[in-house]
Amino acid sequence: MNDRPQTPAAALRRIGPALALTRAGMLVERALRAFWPFGSFLAVLVAAFAFGVQDALPLVWVQAGAALGLLVSVGLLLWGARRFHWPKRAEALARLDATLPGRPIAALHDTMALGGQDAGARALWAVHLTRMAARLTGARAVPPRPDLAPRDPFALRLTALTALAVALIFGAPARLAEVADLPGAIGPAEAAIGPTWEGWAEPPRYTGKPGLYLNALDAGALDLPEGTRLVFRFYGAAGQVGLTETVTDPAAPAPPAAADGITIQKQELVALRSGLLEITGPGGRRFDLTILPDAAPSVELLSAATRRADGKLSQPFRATDDYGVTAGRALITLDLPQVDRRYGLTTRPDDRAPLIYDLPLPISGNRADFTEALVEDAAKHPWANLPVKLTLTVEDGRAQTGATAPLSLELPGRRFFDPMAAALIEARRDLLWSLDNGSRTSQILKAISNRPAGYSDGQKVYLLLRAAIRRLDTALTPGPLDAATRDDLAEALWAMAEMLEDGGLADALAAMQQAQERLSEAIRNGASPDEIAKLMDELKRATDEYLRQLAEQSSKEEGPQFGQQQPGQNITGAQIQQMMDEIQRLMEEGRMAEAQELLDQLARMMENMKVTQGQGGEGDIPGGKAMRDLGETLRNQQELSDDAFRELQDSFERGQQGQSQPQPGQPGQGQGQSNDDQGQGQPNGEAQDQGTPGDGRSLAQRQRDLRTELGRQHGLLPRTGNEAGEDARRALDQAGRAMDEAEQALREGDNGTAIDRQADAIQALREGMRALGEALADQQGGGQQGDQGERYGAAEGQTGRELPRDPLGRALGNGGQVGTDESLLQGQDVYRRARDLLDEIRRRSGERLRPELELDYLRRLLDQF
Repeated sequence: MNDRPQTPAAALRRIGPALALTRAGMLVERALRAFWPFGSFLAVLVAAFAFGVQDALPLVWVQAGAALGLLVSVGLLLWGARRFHWPKRAEALARLDATLPGRPIAALHDTMALGGQDAGARALWAVHLTRMAARLTGARAVPPRPDLAPRDPFALRLTALTALAVALIFGAPARLAEVADLPGAIGPAEAAIGPTWEGWAEPPRYTGKPGLYLNALDAGALDLPEGTRLVFRFYGAAGQVGLTETVTDPAAPAPPAAADGITIQKQELVALRSGLLEITGPGGRRFDLTILPDAAPSVELLSAATRRADGKLSQPFRATDDYGVTAGRALITLDLPQVDRRYGLTTRPDDRAPLIYDLPLPISGNRADFTEALVEDAAKHPWANLPVKLTLTVEDGRAQTGATAPLSLELPGRRFFDPMAAALIEARRDLLWSLDNGSRTSQILKAISNRPAGYSDGQKVYLLLRAAIRRLDTALTPGPLDAATRDDLAEALWAMAEMLEDGGLADALAAMQQAQERLSEAIRNGASPDEIAKLMDELKRATDEYLRQLAEQSSKEEGPQFGQQQPGQNITGAQIQQMMDEIQRLMEEGRMAEAQELLDQLARMMENMKVTQGQGGEGDIPGGKAMRDLGETLRNQQELSDDAFRELQDSFERGQQGQSQPQPGQPGQGQGQSNDDQGQGQPNGEAQDQGTPGDGRSLAQRQRDLRTELGRQHGLLPRTGNEAGEDARRALDQAGRAMDEAEQALREGDNGTAIDRQADAIQALREGMRALGEALADQQGGGQQGDQGERYGAAEGQTGRELPRDPLGRALGNGGQVGTDESLLQGQDVYRRARDLLDEIRRRSGERLRPELELDYLRRLLDQF
């Protein structure tokens, strides 16, 4: 009644290959789980011997390590054997059946429990078996799943495999046979071969010379670098093979002798002088060694140290060595006898460690003879702009050193040309010179803050300075000034000096550089077009703000400039806009590498940007005189605002001292006041009709005269016929209205409101000058700008920054187009320059990542030669 029905045997035979592969996979899986520790340990042993660990360790250690490794290997092998189970056929069937829907293999092996006598039930059962047999057609071998990660949480197996792979590629797997040739294993068979020797000469790594196998060389003269390591191995009975040398004393003791008289002797020498090297005995050879001396490196200063345009030290030097300089440093010490010991420098200076900078070395190429320049920023150091001594030292691979004679120079640092900023920097220098200068510095800062007329950012810097004075006085109350407070105050004084010197220029430059970095990061990370467009807009806005701040800064009287301004290398605001448009076009076309290169060029150019003023007379191009007159009006308005602020401060101080003070709002306050301290220290304006401080006129009268002069200049503005010109006129109208409101406030004695309106007038004047400069630039059509009001010039100078270049290395022309009107073969050696150009064309034509259009152009150039 429970007879088993006929199973489709053909279907079960069809899964035979899949079943065999599944069973083989289970075998591999269980073997890996059981023997991975044994395999990992064996791989580490093979890697160690392939790399020659037997040469680096004493013989006793090698023998003990080999024995210990054998025991550990046997133990791991037995541990794996206990955990290994051979996979059975039923287990393989069960794993394969688990991957099929409905488990057809198990179904084909089932039997009917009930209804075996019923014809209908048997027919239904046959249909069921047929369906299960059909599902076997989808049977596929199950891959092994070792699942070793939980069993090896520290990934030791991967470390061992990596070591084995490196050993097979870079090591010498054949050296594994040497393990069997350890001295203890030498017997009569080896002795019967006869005595022999091996020798190697290994020059120091820094020389770059290859090692020599002495057995492959003929006897005779041999040149080796000084410090070469000579390694010999002598096989055979003691005394049969030996070494005689006059190069140096042996670096290692004599090798031990074996019990049966058979030895392997290992001897190491370091060749330090020329002499004889002879191997005695069978197969011996004689070498007359000539040791090539390794001279100490040398370094020389190519020219005097210079101050770059950004205030950094630039010291060119040349270093040489037989094989290559490995390190170098610059040591800067204070030249105290040369210091002008006056004012805050009369006290004994605090002890400070010398300034030490690493010398720049070539990243690639030969370091045996190279020229570099040490460029470092020591502007914030207490020794900045003080006499120091500079010594350069270089070192070679043998730790030999060479140095220059101490060079006396003034340590370059940033120069501050704003009088208030220079005074703050001097007070900062005195504070850093000695902690004993704390009281003196406090007095000086109080004197500076007493008459803050010269502050370009008056209220903000004044409040910061008063806060610094209070902190300094508080720190001096309990006793001497501590170093931490001194350093914090020095940093605060530096920030205030930069604020006075640069205004918002430093912040604008930082914002522009941040926008450039964000755009570069977006290009590298493959940002979307919308994200790149947004970042490009941010860069344009930041660049416009930086140029505006740069233009405003140029209106101040400039002090000495360090660096060179090369003629003919000027670029206008329109050309900068053209470069940014080109960057955006390249990014939209997917040419990210070219866009990044052009963006880097723009960044280098903008960092070295300066605004130059026209210096011509009445014969300037149209608009030149108008720009200079507006600049003069702007300066006079700033002076008037300073005077108003000083009068407001004086009134506040008199109120604190109990003196009578007119109530705000009384008519006539602020008029007719011409105290002796009004206008003190202010430069006289060049035009009397604009008003000068201290000429007897009231602040309100001077404000009215400035408004009248601005109206006259507004009527004389050149007609540019573009939108920027209309923006300039609107800005000047706004400045005029602000001046009118400031005048009214001055007549009412409300100096606070007057100062606010004067600030609005100053801002509007700056916007008007910027818009007028752009209008005049557009009117010139991007050509030569001559002496128009403001033009933006970028110079390479001594900073090493370059202008944008075309594929041949030529600078962008003044018209903003690729090309130049300068001679490509400048200088006397035109043939050498021509060869350099040809080599550069060949180099670029071999760079396959360049655009195909450019490569085709370079190939056509090469065809001409």
